Amino acid sequence: MSNSQTNAVIESQDSTDVEIVRGTSRFKLYVRRFFRNRGAAIGSVIFVFLVGFALIGEYLTPWAFFDPDFLNLSTPPSNEHWFGTTDAGHDLFAQIAHGLGRSLIIGVSVAFATTLLSAFIGAGAALLGGWVEKSTLSVIHFLLAVPSFLILAMLVSDSGGDWKMLIVVMIAFGWMSSSRVIWSLSLSVRENDFVRAARYMGVSRTKTIFRHMLPSIASLLVIQFVLGTVGTVMAETGLSFLGLGVKLPDVSLGTLLSSGTATIITAPWQFYFPAGVLTLLTISMALIADGLRDAIDPNSQSGGKA
Repeated sequence: MSNSQTNAVIESQDSTDVEIVRGTSRFKLYVRRFFRNRGAAIGSVIFVFLVGFALIGEYLTPWAFFDPDFLNLSTPPSNEHWFGTTDAGHDLFAQIAHGLGRSLIIGVSVAFATTLLSAFIGAGAALLGGWVEKSTLSVIHFLLAVPSFLILAMLVSDSGGDWKMLIVVMIAFGWMSSSRVIWSLSLSVRENDFVRAARYMGVSRTKTIFRHMLPSIASLLVIQFVLGTVGTVMAETGLSFLGLGVKLPDVSLGTLLSSGTATIITAPWQFYFPAGVLTLLTISMALIADGLRDAIDPNSQSGGKA
């Protein structure tokens, strides 16, 4: 064999022996650990089912949520009305689908806005420091001491049951506690070398917050968003149950529970069906939050080995 052929064989062997090793991305590791958690997987399936029910549930029945059937007033579940009807003759299946969608819209909107607002305020206060930090914390502590539920109830009661006004008011009074938590975590992040380097290189403080500080606590923000959605849905349900949130002719899970409580003895389906949907929603979101926490926490063994 000639020298050229020998060199070609050696080069081919070297090229086959050398393998390009690509590391698994952090997102794929999180997803893998998340779905190895059985509770989180079950919660995800339930939540997807509930979202699908909220999106297409009203189209599965010929009755609109606001369309009464005067021939079937407070009738039990049947082939015509799968979940029964209310005292006014409204189809409970269509009303639950619409009410679940309304509660999810309010919960997701408020949780998303409050997460962004609290992240920017908390991380900004930690980065700026000095009198800005002290003033921000003073405002946060003052607002936490104020009975926000009473103020929220008074403001919403004058809106006539407008759910968009409810979203605005809940955002205005829902960012303080999470902002305090994000501030405490951002204190350690601001001492990292990459944050100091960005400051010395003249990077604006806004870019430093969004490009360097917030990605470092992104796992907390994701969990905060999920838990915030659950808390907002429960708060909206409580307000609507008391007659201070969403009002007729619009419906939410809270209004359905409020009207169902009055007929829990004579027409129990008006209470138990919306209560069951609300229970499934809160359980699924809690399981998802636990799965996210275990998947993101490197010390947790719930998600198995990556």
